[in-house]
Amino acid sequence: MKHLVIGTAGHVDHGKTCLTKALTGTDTDRLKEEQKRGITIEIGFAQLTLPNGQQASIVDVPGHEKFVRNMLVGATGIDVVLLVVAADEGFMPQTQEHLDILSLLDVKNGIIVLTKADMVDEDWLEVVKDDTRERVKGTFLENAPMRTVSAYTGQGIEELKNEIVSLVERTESRKSDRPFRLPVDRAFSIKGFGTVITGTLVDGTIQTGDSVMVYPQQKLARVRELQNHDESQNEVQAGMRVAVNLTGVERQELVRGCTIAEPDSMELSKQIAVHLQMTPDSPFGIKNSSKLHFHLGTQEMVCKVRLLDADQLEPGQSGYAVLTFPEELVARNLDRFIVRFFSPMTTVGGGMVLDMDSPRLKRKDEAVLERLKRLNDSPDFRIQQMVMDAGAALTNENALLKRSGLSAAVVKEVLQRHLEEGTILQIENGLIAKETMDAIWARAEELLGKFHKENSLQDGLPLGELREKLFASSSKTLDSILNYFVKTKKLRLVGSCAALSTFKCAFSPEQKAMQEKLDTLYREAGFEAPLTTEVAAQFANRQKPFQQVLVKMQKEGTLLPLTPQTYAHKAMCQKALDEFLGMFQNSDQVTLAEFRTQLGVSRKYAQMYLDFFDRLKISKMVGDHRILLKPDYKIG
Repeated sequence: MKHLVIGTAGHVDHGKTCLTKALTGTDTDRLKEEQKRGITIEIGFAQLTLPNGQQASIVDVPGHEKFVRNMLVGATGIDVVLLVVAADEGFMPQTQEHLDILSLLDVKNGIIVLTKADMVDEDWLEVVKDDTRERVKGTFLENAPMRTVSAYTGQGIEELKNEIVSLVERTESRKSDRPFRLPVDRAFSIKGFGTVITGTLVDGTIQTGDSVMVYPQQKLARVRELQNHDESQNEVQAGMRVAVNLTGVERQELVRGCTIAEPDSMELSKQIAVHLQMTPDSPFGIKNSSKLHFHLGTQEMVCKVRLLDADQLEPGQSGYAVLTFPEELVARNLDRFIVRFFSPMTTVGGGMVLDMDSPRLKRKDEAVLERLKRLNDSPDFRIQQMVMDAGAALTNENALLKRSGLSAAVVKEVLQRHLEEGTILQIENGLIAKETMDAIWARAEELLGKFHKENSLQDGLPLGELREKLFASSSKTLDSILNYFVKTKKLRLVGSCAALSTFKCAFSPEQKAMQEKLDTLYREAGFEAPLTTEVAAQFANRQKPFQQVLVKMQKEGTLLPLTPQTYAHKAMCQKALDEFLGMFQNSDQVTLAEFRTQLGVSRKYAQMYLDFFDRLKISKMVGDHRILLKPDYKIG
């Protein structure tokens, strides 16, 4: 069954409470002072049974300007409004303020109810009707049905109920697939039961026995019992007025403004980015850095406003802003709020939360404003921007569901559309915006292209260095992005290095000439290989390409290490080995002196070659001579 909350709104003493009693039979003025003064101070609630059997909660809010803050609490969760205008007085200041508030809270459905019809004649009633129609032009009530009633005589009450039935049938029910949330408007204790809170369940479903988290304290509690209009329930759904008996939390820990919700489903912040809309008839503008009273759900706080695209917002204007609070606000992105002037306290505007985790944003910055515009746009743009905000850190569907403010069904549908269109990419277990991935690849291509140009003989840039330059981090969790580039054949991994897939490790013309020169130099040196520093001195003005060619010849095996400072040409090493192996034709051992004589070199070079053969396990030193281990060994 669809569950909806119907709220009354309008100027003080226009008959909202009497209308509620005529519809429900319940007097919502429960306080002695209310009954004595004849005006509603606190919000009141009653159950309305409609002619078709549908039940709804009706919220009676105060109309006096001194109690607008209580009206704002009652307006939380309203699906349908009855805008009450007394036929004997017509449209009044608080009527307009309430209408502005309801518009800013994004209430979309309502009925205009002209009360006290028994107190005026037909001509005057027509004047009030025409004036009221004129006043609601341009609002969500512009084409709303209008009913004339008298709570005193009962005139028009049944017709109004039938109109409510028709409107309720056309009104979309609240989403029950979101994590549950109930802003607290009352908290009290009942002997034998303990702590009880009441409020309108604005999202999700709660069941008896559920664990809940109390915000902003972030304290866990459990649901002992649930009631809807004094009837026990095992389950309550979004759109219902609810009383919750909690265990695990004391009465003094709960006040109006707290929220109970699914654990870890709410966000807390002292700084939020918002879209701010001024009411057309606001008596004041909002200046940058001014203070405002802020209302969201049942919370009331003071905030400081930092306008991002203007120095001042005038009545009817809108803009983007960052709001800062002295204490933590409990909310979700896309929540609606109202702001009132600091002094005198009057409603001047409201808006929507765009980013609950906003940093300090630069004023009048095009990139900042463009991002906020996308967050304020359709679910498609919002989801795409939130994935872009995650950047290379990646995000996932669960994180988007928690932070987007959208329902699970919408998030899934939008994500699927983006994935099919390729604007968002699935990278292993994470999501990344194609725009972000393109920017990362452009940077990677630039880095690798420059590296290959300067190091054409190296396999590629070390992965750790590439991570650091791309992401300002060497975390291997970012390898999923690099792996994607490998899978899409943009990147090639060679051991612990990365290279462009189009890169081929080869000598440049300059390096080729240098390689041929070095090859000749080492061949002509014969068995008496030069020190590397001596060779380097011949290329004093070209040290970098020299080192690259030298390393490449060493890796290819053209030059072999006799010592860390001395390399010999592979051909000369093989020739020395052939001489060494030949000496074992007539003997089973060879001394250093014998080998030096055989090669015709100094003792130093003979020792280098013999140590080199030992390292390759071709020979082994026993006493003062070598014995042969591998008679058929070939170098390279």
